[in-house]
Amino acid sequence: MRAVGPEPYVVTTDDRLTYAEADRRSAAIARRLLHKGIGKGARIGLFFTNGPEWVTWWLAIGRIGAVAVPLSTMYAPAEIRKVLRLADIQLLVAPGRILSTDTAETFEKALPGLATATAGVLQLPDTPYLREIVLTDDPARTWATRWSDDLPAVSPEILAAVEHEVSPADPAIMIHTSGSTADPKGVLHTHGTLVRQTSTWPAAIRHVTGVAGTPRILCAMPMFWIGGVLAATGALHEPVTLLVLPRLEPGAGLDLIERERAAGVIGWPAFTQRLREHPTFADRDLSSAPMLRDGPLDIAMAGVPEQFPVHRSLTETAGSFAYTEIRVVTADGAEATDGSVGELLIRGPGVMSGYNKRERAEVFDPDGWYHTGDLVYRVTDDPRLFYVGRTSELIKSAGANVSPREVEAVVESFDDVRQCIVLGIEDPTRGEQVCAVVIPATPDIDPHSLPTRTRAQLSAYKVPTRWFVTTSDRIPTLPSGKLDRRRLRTLILEDALT
Repeated sequence: MRAVGPEPYVVTTDDRLTYAEADRRSAAIARRLLHKGIGKGARIGLFFTNGPEWVTWWLAIGRIGAVAVPLSTMYAPAEIRKVLRLADIQLLVAPGRILSTDTAETFEKALPGLATATAGVLQLPDTPYLREIVLTDDPARTWATRWSDDLPAVSPEILAAVEHEVSPADPAIMIHTSGSTADPKGVLHTHGTLVRQTSTWPAAIRHVTGVAGTPRILCAMPMFWIGGVLAATGALHEPVTLLVLPRLEPGAGLDLIERERAAGVIGWPAFTQRLREHPTFADRDLSSAPMLRDGPLDIAMAGVPEQFPVHRSLTETAGSFAYTEIRVVTADGAEATDGSVGELLIRGPGVMSGYNKRERAEVFDPDGWYHTGDLVYRVTDDPRLFYVGRTSELIKSAGANVSPREVEAVVESFDDVRQCIVLGIEDPTRGEQVCAVVIPATPDIDPHSLPTRTRAQLSAYKVPTRWFVTTSDRIPTLPSGKLDRRRLRTLILEDALT
């Protein structure tokens, strides 16, 4: 950070953080944390939207060897309580408000007994490790610790000595991700893994954008999930300016892109679609970001040999496949040949150290492989993996497996189709029906011709038996921006999609 100090690191609609300022602010926070007795191994919760505060606190936590536990600002109070308990969080840090929501009120709803507690000596049975909550604004609650520049701090020499004792093997971050269990899974990464897996990110950004100097990128990934962490850490290897928003609002995003001459957007296709559909999009000067106007909706579709996207990697690999051993195996465990679809297995120094509070044998097989459940394939002499779907997303129709992505790729190749989503709907005779939801690219689309055109390229059992034509605003998404397949399936079953 010191070598590129004057360069802008994080830019919002109304704030700008240079690398030098991030270094200075995080050091000041780290020194105060050490004075409070918080150090290596302590688990610190971060409840911030994307912005300079998230970045400076996260950097401070890393500098002292504590473990950062980002919490989604979209959590309901019950989810906040659950993650605070599961992650054994000792200190929770947040601003006074998250967008239009009063943070203190949210925490009091989440934590029974908090309203009458005393700052710095919290004792709450639902979160037994939690001892302190810091509100970075002037707190109006007796239970909240005030944070200011005049708090006592250890000397810079002590901070330097502490930093020297932080090793690559030390845990650095715990990111919670949903899964097949009722409780979210806490993915643990060490400093070494986080640094290794983000080391190729700046080069990838330069390759995609074609920018030789310091690219400016709109990061439309929350920093409390792996996409945002990948960007925040990746930009420490080589300067990349991250343009961020506290909330993914397309008008504000376009303002930032235009004002800062951004080279592109890193995010899920759903947000890119919202940018393109914004009423001011056509009149914007987006010459600095040609792919936003003319490129594929999904950046993972750029330069692919077929209609399957490049695999974006996983939370379990800290956002990339660098330093990761990979196997692609068939259902019987044999190696899949190039061009054949199989499940992705990963292991090695690029993979998580494990899930929080889970035995290693519960997570990895006897040979150390993590079975991802992702269906992928390789192409000869191409280092990339191409993503077909999840084993759990396969449609079982009349005894045959149908890959949703295979059908989507065919339908999306039609000029009058902008997007296609394929999923299975329960059927009493076939087990599941193949259902397609289509967003048209032209108003004169002929929905009755879609099955015929699809059948010309796919086996009959793969052709959807139910078709829906709708608009993009009717497609439900999760807070992360990913497609909400469960909700979409419900809308279809309730005949509420159109």
